[in-house]
Amino acid sequence: MAVRTVLRLGDPRLRQTSRPVTRFGTADLRALITDLRDTMAARDGAGLAAPQIAVPLRVVIFGITHNPRYPEAPPIPETVLINPEITPIGETRDSGWEGCLSVPGLRGQVARWRAIHYRGFDGEGQPIERSVDGFHARVVQHECDHLDGVIFPDRLDNIRSFGFTEELEASGLLPGNQSAVPGKQLGSLDAMHRQLQEHSALEDLGPLFSPKA
Repeated sequence: MAVRTVLRLGDPRLRQTSRPVTRFGTADLRALITDLRDTMAARDGAGLAAPQIAVPLRVVIFGITHNPRYPEAPPIPETVLINPEITPIGETRDSGWEGCLSVPGLRGQVARWRAIHYRGFDGEGQPIERSVDGFHARVVQHECDHLDGVIFPDRLDNIRSFGFTEELEASGLLPGNQSAVPGKQLGSLDAMHRQLQEHSALEDLGPLFSPKA
């Protein structure tokens, strides 16, 4: 078992654009896939990208069955996806809470395409092609962003929707039962923005009721 260190937000290696894989079925590529699988499993992740373990190659792994971090998430078949290409299906985007092993303890609302078509290759160079939606589509988009140096806080709907899990739950912005499912759809973007605006308005009243210095 090879559990690797996961780079955290602020490490410049997370901001690199990864290189395409040009040789499949090699010992080095198989070892990388094993390390990704072991590291993802050790941290109860739904997915992991090679740049997160300091390997700048266009390789991601994702999949979920029963996971304590995602108790309500639907299953996703474990998939190694190399040199991925993503095409949106339709124009609908949903907002959902996301977290990341590279941004531990923090959550934020991110708009993603509801349905996508993705294609790429497995570790042996066999083609993979699927059309998916919902949580599956969100996980793929999230992981593939890492290949271009993009991390989920870059895509926040509203900076006020970003914070530590416990504080977001205490504020009522992040329902406790849904905090463990960063990709769960919580409604339209308009509804999410209204919720944040209402919360912000209450915050603005704070100075009127706070003790005088």
